[in-house]
Amino acid sequence: MTVAAILKHKGTEVISVAPDVTVAELTRMLSARRIGALPVLDGSGQLLGIISERDVVHALAVHGAHTLELTAAKLMTPTPRTVVRRTTVAEAMSIMTEGRFRHLPVMEDGMLIGMVSIGDVVKARIMQQENEVDSLKAYVSSAA
Repeated sequence: MTVAAILKHKGTEVISVAPDVTVAELTRMLSARRIGALPVLDGSGQLLGIISERDVVHALAVHGAHTLELTAAKLMTPTPRTVVRRTTVAEAMSIMTEGRFRHLPVMEDGMLIGMVSIGDVVKARIMQQENEVDSLKAYVSSAA
């Protein structure tokens, strides 16, 4: 199973922010959409970075209330790891586990076409394993 299958199921809508959006505004977006990260795009749609709830919490610990006045560009992780449609679910899971992050931008021809979360990847992996178990059960039943 690949990232393309995840996107086919969940869709390709991506909520993003500009680099000059304040943390106060982007946290409202995260909360309203019940999401954990936002890609930061420039005016031409190029991926500049990603900002997550963890980035905001870390900045609050360091800067206190002043964090809300900072911009996405100040807190984002620049040049995040990305995947493409043909990336396997297992590869995506490995990238996320090794990097200790929960969101991966999906790129095609240099443009952002989707986002997958660790929840999406785990769900896809469970479905994949359930299908393999069902196939093995069917094989054993037919061979008996």
